[in-house]
Amino acid sequence: MFKTDNYLHPREELLQAMERIYRYRMTTTSGGNLSIREPNGNVWITPARVDKGSLRRDDIVCVLSNGDVEGSRKPSSELPIHQEIRVRRPDLGGVVHAHPTALVAFSLVHEVPNTRLFHQSRNVCGEVGFAPYELPGSAALGRRVAETFQRGYNCVILENHGVVTAGTTFQEAFRRFETLEFTAKTIIKARLLGGEIRFLKDDELALEKRRQIRLEEFEPSYPSSQENELRRRLCEFVRRAYRQRLFISTQGSYSARLDRSSFLITPHQVDRGTVEVQDLVLISDCRVEAGKTPSRAVTIHEAIYRAHPEVGAIVNAYPVNATAFSVSGAALDSHTIPESYVVVRNVGQAPFGMQFGDGRDLAAIFSTSRPALLLENDGVLVTGGDILEAFDRLEVLESTAEAIINARAIGALHPLGDEVSRELDHAFFGL
Repeated sequence: MFKTDNYLHPREELLQAMERIYRYRMTTTSGGNLSIREPNGNVWITPARVDKGSLRRDDIVCVLSNGDVEGSRKPSSELPIHQEIRVRRPDLGGVVHAHPTALVAFSLVHEVPNTRLFHQSRNVCGEVGFAPYELPGSAALGRRVAETFQRGYNCVILENHGVVTAGTTFQEAFRRFETLEFTAKTIIKARLLGGEIRFLKDDELALEKRRQIRLEEFEPSYPSSQENELRRRLCEFVRRAYRQRLFISTQGSYSARLDRSSFLITPHQVDRGTVEVQDLVLISDCRVEAGKTPSRAVTIHEAIYRAHPEVGAIVNAYPVNATAFSVSGAALDSHTIPESYVVVRNVGQAPFGMQFGDGRDLAAIFSTSRPALLLENDGVLVTGGDILEAFDRLEVLESTAEAIINARAIGALHPLGDEVSRELDHAFFGL
């Protein structure tokens, strides 16, 4: 797992990040390079011509501040990119360069993703720059990319090549890389749906920044075995959601009800891929566990639990196909195959901005026959009787969305008819 730990050696940070990038097919065996600069000026970088799928600790190379190289391998051929960026932008300690398919697609058409698609994308990535083509591995390419970073960009598309992201820390660079690729994928999927993609205006982007979460703190008592088990189980599903690409490291919240007035929820700004039981935040009677910061969606979760006693778990997620529906305005009709209709039921829609309120308006949209919502330009919100049901519903919702998008490449969609829907209602719900 990619840990954001100050005591982690740069070798481990690079290994864990590359393992993630390769596992999720955001680079190839021969492509991509990562680096970290230490305060003393030494730069740790991935090696040249080494299989990214079997990278080892000893493969990582250290380029000393005087230019000498330590290690059994040669540094990446794209070292000039990393060096030139840091000459122009000394504030940038971490750099990621890779060839994820969605961002490569943008590089091929000479466009950059519009990060106004989501408030989080805009906050994490900012505006995206574009660097004209130069020979890979050349000093000229390093200068081109660095000049673009010098203009204030932190994410840069390389013409017919890939992407470079950077940050004050390596974790920040990685978050930008992953968030930008997710944004690019969503735009591509939304374009396949047809219609006009909705991007956020300045006043809409400002809504999230103005949202303030004020909860009184409390010191919890010694956790019960029930709470400890719920923490373990919730953590397992949060990490599974990340592995299934239903979350990314910067986006997604998951909660589970502990009792009538208490629930556990994921923390704010903790990597979803590495969340641990102690990271989860206990909310009880509108108070927050002392010393912890819950997800900023906590007020929504609390309002839903208060309004719907039957709900035992809630997920706010960003699966790319379902999220494409949320930015395109297209309705996601679950009348596709019986499983989709039976598990997902009917999918509601909520206008942008509603998620920044006290949650009561969103809670009012939910019902037993409408347990999932598309949040305009903000992913999906799914409820369930327990952690497993909410997760299953989220997976089926995403599979349904992907099947509908794929069907558009084949022919006209033929949803289940009213008679079939009535038959399913009777067989599964006694209606």
